[in-house]
Amino acid sequence: MNLYVAPVVFSNKQLLERIARTLQQTFKTGVSRISLTLDTDSLYSFERRQYYSTGFIEQSAAQTAQINGKIILITELDIYVPVLTFLFGEAQLKGKHSIVSVFRLHEEFYSGVTNNELLYERTIKEVYHELGHNFGLIHCQNWDCVMHSSNSIEEVDLKGNTYCKTCFSLINKSLQ
Repeated sequence: MNLYVAPVVFSNKQLLERIARTLQQTFKTGVSRISLTLDTDSLYSFERRQYYSTGFIEQSAAQTAQINGKIILITELDIYVPVLTFLFGEAQLKGKHSIVSVFRLHEEFYSGVTNNELLYERTIKEVYHELGHNFGLIHCQNWDCVMHSSNSIEEVDLKGNTYCKTCFSLINKSLQ
């Protein structure tokens, strides 16, 4: 099983490369970058000033049916689903597509201060989280696990930076 990283309106090449290296080390599998042509304008809500995340996944799925593996879209755009104010990410449960937005993971969004290391830590947590859903994991009650639900940036910062033993075991089972 391979992992694919697809930047969509994303300019931070260093962060993208670091995420890919981390995923390769964690999952012991190939990580490739793919380019998708998504119609982001059609996903924009003028009322909310955000982009509909499920639409990204739908458009990605239509272009990647032939790819065997998990595909994670990474964007700088602010994303939403109608029932929530914002999202850090969204994934298909037991599917192959997910999206993570770094828009609200930047410390600048909250304090005006740039912190690239904190951006990386937050982003990899959310990438792991969404991939966990792709592997069939639901939210974990363990605060030390990246599968713990995060409704605020404080909760992203509080939760662990990897999977707990139970969740990692479930991922390993799904990889067999």
